[in-house]
Amino acid sequence: MIDRDGYRPNVGIIITNDRNQVFWGKRVRQHAWQFPQGGIQHGETPEQAMYRELREEVGLMPEHVRILGRTRDWMRYEVPQSWSKRESRGGYRGQKQIWFLLRLTGRDCDVCLRACTHPEFDAWRWNDYWLDINAVIEFKREVYTRALNELVRYLPAQKNNAVCSSHVHHVA
Repeated sequence: MIDRDGYRPNVGIIITNDRNQVFWGKRVRQHAWQFPQGGIQHGETPEQAMYRELREEVGLMPEHVRILGRTRDWMRYEVPQSWSKRESRGGYRGQKQIWFLLRLTGRDCDVCLRACTHPEFDAWRWNDYWLDINAVIEFKREVYTRALNELVRYLPAQKNNAVCSSHVHHVA
């Protein structure tokens, strides 16, 4: 489903833990890290799409998270021609996204990267909220920066817990 301007409706998901760190997923067979995201299907609201994508990509159910906030408006990015071969027909330009900020209320072990038959990620880790934006693929950096900046106001005060290591969780 592409809108008349050539953008596919999509949701972006920023999951935080009680130390206000963010979930960072590594794309399958790539050295590319990103937040979970995915398309909004016909008839779905952005919130319904977010919960579906959360289950498919990260294995988390609604009871494992709490919505802290969402972006007010669509945020758009264009996908370079070399990245959009299969969708280049029909005037596809890129994605328009509503971003959600979630708090993990479950446990790390509730994350299951193999919840669907076509996993998006093969590893994950917790990362500082203000991650190194240069680790994000170039054409998404501006949207990531805008989403993080808009949603930071919803972060609750950080709990004073022991420092968490930057351990990467791999899927066997």
